[in-house]
This record gives sequence, C-alpha cells and structure tokens, in this order.
Amino acid sequence: MSKVEDFASIHSHGLVRIAAATPRGSVGDVGANAREIRALAQQAADGAADLVLFPELCLSSYAIDDLHLQEALLDRVEREAAALIEGSAGWPVLLVGAPLRRGGRLYNCALVIADGRLLGVVPKSYLPNYREYYEKRWFAPGAGLSGLEIDVGRHVAPFGTDLLFAADGYPDFIFHVEICEDFWAPLPPSTMGAMAGALILCNLSASNITIGKARDRHLLSASQSVRCQAAYAYSAAGAGESTTDMAWDGQAMVHELGELLAESERFGDAAELLYADVDVQRLRLERMRNGTFNDSAVVAGHPETRFRTVRFPFRRSGGDVGLHRSLTRFPFVPADPAQLAADCYEAFNIQVEGLVTRFRATAGKHFVIGVSGGLDSTHALIVAAKACDRLGLPRSAILGYTMPGFATGELTKGNAWALMNALGVAGEEIDIRPAARQMLGDMGHPFALGEPVYDVTFENVQAGLRTDYLFRLANRHGGFVVGTGDLSELALGWCTYGVGDQMSHYAVNSAIPKTLIQFLIRWCIATGQFDAATARILDAIVHTEISPELVPAGEDGALQSTEDRVGPYALNDFFLHHIARLGLPPSKVAFLAWHAWRDAGKGAWPADYPESAKCAYDLPTIRHWLENFLHRFFAISQFKRSALPNGPKVSSGGALSPRGDWRAPSDGTATVWIDELAHALDGDENRA
Repeated sequence: MSKVEDFASIHSHGLVRIAAATPRGSVGDVGANAREIRALAQQAADGAADLVLFPELCLSSYAIDDLHLQEALLDRVEREAAALIEGSAGWPVLLVGAPLRRGGRLYNCALVIADGRLLGVVPKSYLPNYREYYEKRWFAPGAGLSGLEIDVGRHVAPFGTDLLFAADGYPDFIFHVEICEDFWAPLPPSTMGAMAGALILCNLSASNITIGKARDRHLLSASQSVRCQAAYAYSAAGAGESTTDMAWDGQAMVHELGELLAESERFGDAAELLYADVDVQRLRLERMRNGTFNDSAVVAGHPETRFRTVRFPFRRSGGDVGLHRSLTRFPFVPADPAQLAADCYEAFNIQVEGLVTRFRATAGKHFVIGVSGGLDSTHALIVAAKACDRLGLPRSAILGYTMPGFATGELTKGNAWALMNALGVAGEEIDIRPAARQMLGDMGHPFALGEPVYDVTFENVQAGLRTDYLFRLANRHGGFVVGTGDLSELALGWCTYGVGDQMSHYAVNSAIPKTLIQFLIRWCIATGQFDAATARILDAIVHTEISPELVPAGEDGALQSTEDRVGPYALNDFFLHHIARLGLPPSKVAFLAWHAWRDAGKGAWPADYPESAKCAYDLPTIRHWLENFLHRFFAISQFKRSALPNGPKVSSGGALSPRGDWRAPSDGTATVWIDELAHALDGDENRA
C-alpha cells in the first residue's frame, strides 16, 4: 500500500464504517429474508463497510406471533443461519436477528458473523410483555446468561449477554450488542458493555411505529451515546413485516456522543443501507479525558472482568473510499440556523453575565475599551454596552478610545467612531504616533530615521502603547480594561505579550473563536439587540477585511492581511478544535480537513458566511497551514496563554485558560506533532 493510499484510508485515522440495514421483509418466509440479508451484506461489502447491523428477528420476521414456536420455521431459520455463516467470507461483520433454540428454550437472538465464523450469539435481555407486546409468550429472557455456548447448524459459538467483540489489528474496533427493549430499560445492557470497553453499541430492533415513537428512539440513542461516551447504532424493522395489529417505519440511525451521524428514510418501500463512519479513536480519547467514566466502571465492579471478548480478523482497507460522516468546516459555528441562533444567544449572554459579575466585584466606575473598528473590539464593545443595560448604568460608563497608528485606515477609524456614537459611549481619540516615534527613536530604530523598516518591534511598539494607554486611563478614571483578543488569536499567539493586547483586566472574548465572533455580531443585528443605526454599522464592520493595521499599505495599496501571515481563520479554527479540544493527531486532522475543504461545493455552512471561506483547499495547502498552526500553538505562544487574564468559558469546545481547559508547558516544542504529520504524509521513518 502506498503512502498516499494509506493516508486516504479511513482505517488509518481511527474510523469504523457502520452500515445499518433495513431489509424488505417477507412475513415468515425465512428463505426470502435470508436472500435479502445476503444481498444487503454484499452491497455493504461493496461500500467498504466494516460492520452491518440488521433488525431484530429479521431472518424469521418479527410480527409472526405463535409461528415462532413452529418447528418447521425454526429448523429453516437454523439452516439459513448456517448458510449465512458459511457464505460470509469477504463480507463485513454481520449482526443478524433470529429466533434460536437452546436447552429446550427459545431465545430472541443476535448472531454475530464474520469471515465464515459464528463469533457469538447474544440473547435479548429484557422481553416486553405489555400493551401490544407478548414476547414472553414465545421467548425466554437472556438477562444473566453468561459463560455458555450454542450450536447453530454445527457452528458452535459463545452464547450469553456477557460478550464483547474486538477486531484483531484494530484496537479501537470493539462493539457490544443488545436488542430492542434492552435500551428502553433503566439500565441498558450496553451501559455495562461500554464500561467493559465497547466503543460501538449496537441495537437490533423491530420496534413498531406509533406517533412520537421515532422521537423517543432518537432521544434514547443520542442520550445513550452521550452517557456511555460511545457510538450507538440502531436499526428497526421496516416494510414487509405483518401489519395485522402494528405498522413499521424502518428507522435506522447512528449517533456518536449525542450527535446524529446518519439516519435512514422512514416508511420507505425498498430496502435501505445507511452508512456512517464512526470515530472510535475520538471516543477512546474522550473516555481518557473523562475520569467519571472510569470511576463509574470501578463503582460497577469492573464490568470488564465479567465479559468474554471474542476476537475476529480485521482486513484494513486502503485508498480513498470517501467519508460517510458529516464534517462541518466550522466546528464552532453550527450549520443549522436554529442551533446557531441558540448558541449565539447563550454565548453572548455568557459574556455579558461574566462582565456584569466582574464589574460588580470591582470598585471601578468605568469599562475602558480600545475600539479599532475591527471585529474583536466591536464585539467586546457591544458586550459591554449590553452589560451597562443590565446593570442599569448609562452607556457613558464605557470609555472607548480609538488610537490611530501608522497604518490605521480611515474606514476602520470611521467605523469605530460611528459605533461609539451610535451606542452612546464616551468616545475619545488618542493619536499614538508621536509616542511611538519617540519610543522608536529612543531605541535607535531605523524607522525613526526615515527608513521603511516595519519589523516586529515597529508593530509591537504600537500594540504595546495602546494597551499601556488603556491601563493608565483605567487608573485615572477608576475603571478596568476590557480585553478584546479572541480564542483564535490566543491559539496562534497573534497578540502582543505583557503590556499589549494579550493583557487586560478581564478578557471577555478569550473563549470566542474568530469564526464565531462574526456570527455573534450578526445575531445581535438579526435579533434587534441594538437600534437600526447601530445595526447598520455592525454590518459594515462584519464585512471589513481582517487586518491588524500595524504596517502601512504597500505600493499596490494592499492592506496588511492577518490571514496572509497566520493562515485562514476558518482552517485555524478547524485545527484548534480537533487538536486542542479532541486531542487528535495532526495526520488525522489533515485527513478530516482534506475531506471538509477539498471541494468548494461540499460541506455545510450558514448561508451568510463570508464568501472568502467558501473555497477549496488542497492537501499541500492544508499541510502548510497546519504545520504553521502546530508550530505557533505548541512552540511559540503557550507562554502568552500561561499568563492569560480571567475571562468566561463559553463553548464546550473548550478554552485556553491555564485555569480551565488547557494546561501546557510554556517552553514546549512542536516536534512530536510536526513529525507525526510528516511521517503520515511522507513516510519518513526517522520522524515517526
């Protein structure tokens, strides 16, 4: 396998492809049902699936009542099951529902089949026997059965509810099986299976449909995946089941940590195969972070000691087989408009509440803010304005200062003044150029002698003076400095340390990434948080190019571009989420970014996202900016985060406060991460 094929493979990046099958049933026609299962199994193999989940009792049909106790039907089930086992070479792992006899009793079972073997048989633990259900009329409960075996057409395999299934050579591919009613119980068997080590929880279901039941299934599947920090795959019976007293909708779905990865079309007449690529590596890493999960397993008496693990061979595929997984380009910005609006409401109010509480805790009388006309200072200013409203203070309690430097544009300065006037804050202007020239001259900097030298000293003299003025103004007027820098800048170290924009008395934007700030401002406009005049100015600011405005425009008139220096914020925020929050290796982050960004027309984003973000990035470009991010994040900017001022955590995606989500050495290096990426893309064994 070539390095390119290896990189493109989902299996190189900790993903398992699940297929949830909804076959078209034939009431009690075991042979027809078996043919349908075989056809879907082959289709799943062609689709590069690793695991195929079929509905409960799909081999016999579910709604056949007393026919379950007919010997002829049970004999045929056993013969067809044996044929499925013997013909399964080259197929994914199959989970097939069937009624099976053992020890003079009949069980509602899931057969786990792989590569010509019956790996195990899991009986249904809890049998519904209320309302329309009469399962105890035909079946024996499987709850408590462990350490047993069963013979299915001369295929002997472990039998019981104490089974886990694990792939050889792919350590995170571990799954547990339960059946229908089991996950409606107060303590589903899959809870113990998860605490024993299963990362994928599978439910073979029949589940007739009634009004509202699909919502309940979603609720249970999503909540079980969150509570167990797992993926939950579910498949229910569909067309072809008997409708004597019930109807069937064929709902199949896969959730991961509460997020719906894929869902079938309900009430379809044809068979359906639903694919979802589950990130088992991410699930394992999430459990490592969450000590409560392990503590619960300890309290439960170490469930792993009560389970038998059945191992099966795993064939790792190579090459690009696509990605059956919704990948948002903007992990901090939900694509769903309703969720985005709800998130913006919460984020904005968290910031306002944090600022209100901090203001009440100080002896100050004023908020002091540097207002540049850019995104970050604009957002900090409107948060402060809303804080004044909530505190019952006039907005003149905000002292806003625009401080033009050597590259300040008339557009941004004009926007800053227009915004301060519209909001009714106390605005002033302090030209920092004389002080900056004095400082540069005192240092003997070439710029003071008329040379166009625009180095980091030149830039930081301006940034530092602005913050120095703000702190001294806060001293003079009895106030405190509201920080404007955002999460993306902290990740990249794109801020001036000490007496610079890294420092403030309260960093209200410090947990808000750049890609979200634009939508928070848009949300304020859309929901009428401020009057129409303010809204028009806010809209103009959102559509202004991001620039630090520290270096004068070039001969072509082009402004200094932040994204030309540090990379597109859309990519950087993608990297930040997947590396800092999820802990994924850089090669996987590159793989995910490649799938998210390689097609300009692919991916979901809100309709009003800036056009500059609706583009495509090829793998070399992604790699370039990812290496830049790794170097900046791990090697050169942690010391700035280690001295970060207070500020409110906003998103479950995390923050970078040393007192909160992120603790790291200030003198670390990026070597491990850059080497891992190089090894994955170049095959450099010396950098593994």
